[in-house]
Amino acid sequence: MPNAPSPLVPGPGLAEEDRSTAEAGRTEAEQFRRLAEEAREVRDQHREVLETVRQERESLRDAAEVARSAAEDARSASESARHAAMDAVHATADSLQATLEQMKVVEEMRRTLRALKDVNTPESN
Repeated sequence: MPNAPSPLVPGPGLAEEDRSTAEAGRTEAEQFRRLAEEAREVRDQHREVLETVRQERESLRDAAEVARSAAEDARSASESARHAAMDAVHATADSLQATLEQMKVVEEMRRTLRALKDVNTPESN
């Protein structure tokens, strides 16, 4: 069997097949590398979007806190204005009551003066 190929030395067909397989492996590895790079880019973009969303949420929380504080201030101012209005109503009622009492006193003084006038005026016969 002098013409039989040696199992240690590849024949020309096997070498070409090995090169072709190796080239296909390199091509496949390059595709996997590109896919992995694209996946990293997508992951980075996703992370950036999540960070933007987180910052927007924080901004909205801050705005909500400012709005809540402003609403509380407005409620407090409204309550103060309501108390001031009630105080003004009570002061007006007190003033009207005092005026009524004074008018009663004046009316009583008029009656008394008329009665005195009637007593002091000689009646003509």
